[in-house]
Amino acid sequence: MNQSILFPDIQSWDEELEAVVFPAQQSGALIECLVGQSVLEHLSGRSIMTPQQAVEVFEQYRFDIEELAEEQIEDEQFNASGQIVITR
Repeated sequence: MNQSILFPDIQSWDEELEAVVFPAQQSGALIECLVGQSVLEHLSGRSIMTPQQAVEVFEQYRFDIEELAEEQIEDEQFNASGQIVITR
């Protein structure tokens, strides 16, 4: 893992986006990262019915999700809002 990209142990469910939102920090810049419910369901192989389940799946697959986010940050695959959106 690239030590210039840090992932604090912070995450929350965004009801509007239907995604877990988590921060990354690169060279002092804060980057908002999102991983949607469908990606979490794909990773876990199960349906997610509640925000709590989504956060639990995120925590269970945190390392894999952070690796995907790191790759997108390094490749500068930001959306128009400057966010990283994990797709799979």
